[in-house]
Amino acid sequence: MKKLNLLVAGLVCFATLSCSDDDKTSEVDNTNITAVEDAMQSGSWKITSFIEEGNDETTHFAGYNFTFSENGALRAADGTTTINGTWSVTHSDDSSDDDDSSSHDVDFNIAFANPAEFTELSDDWDILERNGNTLKLIDVSGGNGGTDYLTFTKN
Repeated sequence: MKKLNLLVAGLVCFATLSCSDDDKTSEVDNTNITAVEDAMQSGSWKITSFIEEGNDETTHFAGYNFTFSENGALRAADGTTTINGTWSVTHSDDSSDDDDSSSHDVDFNIAFANPAEFTELSDDWDILERNGNTLKLIDVSGGNGGTDYLTFTKN
């Protein structure tokens, strides 16, 4: 009987610890999401680097200031042209879009319907690095295995 009680107690502890770890991961991810959202909604940003499969495509975005609104609206404007899109920061348990095979990550999602240069930004990016003035993103393509890098710097 003692062995059965110890076994049940051990299983309960294991289950509690397992749930606790998941809760901690969720809390960390939610904190990261809020921090990224708050930072991006503060001021305007410019693309200082966009490397698409080894090709530097940064010049396509020269002169554009990007504004990330609280309602998920994304606006790129260069003084004469305004391009509208959407953005979000989400939690994803899908390790297929991770560059490090982690089962938990925060995705920075961008969507533009046109023009063609801006649709290249449309993806669920993984965050490589973030500080108060810079957001560095990476996307590893599932189709051809190419890797894209995108860096936003605060104006």
